Amino acid sequence: MDVGEKLKEARLAKDISLDSLQEKTKIQKRYLVAIEEGNFDILPGKFYTRAFIKEYASAVGINPDDIMTDHKEELPATEEENVQYSRIQRTRKESRSDKESRSSSIIPTVTVILLIIAIIAVAIFFIRQSSSPSDGEPVEEENSNDGGVIIDDSDEGDGNGAADDNADDSEDGTEDGTEEDEETEESEEVSVEVVEEGTGNSPTSVLEVTNVGDEAVLTLESADEDQNSWLEVTGSNDESLFSGNFDADASPVEIDLSDEEAISLNIGNSSAVTISIDGTDIEYPTSAIHQRLDLQMSSE
Repeated sequence: MDVGEKLKEARLAKDISLDSLQEKTKIQKRYLVAIEEGNFDILPGKFYTRAFIKEYASAVGINPDDIMTDHKEELPATEEENVQYSRIQRTRKESRSDKESRSSSIIPTVTVILLIIAIIAVAIFFIRQSSSPSDGEPVEEENSNDGGVIIDDSDEGDGNGAADDNADDSEDGTEDGTEEDEETEESEEVSVEVVEEGTGNSPTSVLEVTNVGDEAVLTLESADEDQNSWLEVTGSNDESLFSGNFDADASPVEIDLSDEEAISLNIGNSSAVTISIDGTDIEYPTSAIHQRLDLQMSSE
């Protein structure tokens, strides 16, 4: 008896329908049928074949390790999974180091440019000051009638007006700065706390996400263009928001959270997917390759 027949026999013995099994495992019904019929080519890949069979076995009461050992020759081998996972982690760390190095090298250049601009601005200011007449110096004009001297007081008036304008600008700047500071203090970053950390080969963890705004967005991005994952996202009312293969071509996936109180993520290859809400990264609670995350969200 092959692995598909053995799993199907166990399902029927427990009187579990395919629809019920799909709801329990979060694996699409067509994939469950493919496993029972031995059509592994329909599944997303070798990794998902083994992961789905383990999930199926657990759901029908069969030890996943035993069935993987008994039917080792039937199942596709994935010997490089752990090696690839280590490479992905190392690559991500190296990528971050490179970005930090590039940022550090840019800072001196920007500083020099700003210094040059400041020097030029000061030079222009002094040149204009030296070429213009003094503010307090009177202007003399000849009067053809009596030869008297006329003092032009227009500069004094202009000076007062300029002073008033500068004072108004200063007050406006102070008010604008105060408003911006208040808005900054009112905004708070999204906070994530692990309420329950899952266990096993395919753990289900519960995370509490607070300070979620009315226009919050969940962003799923590919961590490595050479890796892909099987991804399923379910909303508060068990509505499927995304389901299928996820790779660099499908990245990023953005989901509006304004009407969602909870989001469930079923991720086949967690090392290939990064998760964030409004710029705040969500770290995986465990290092398992196949993980489920239940995000419980609140605005406070």
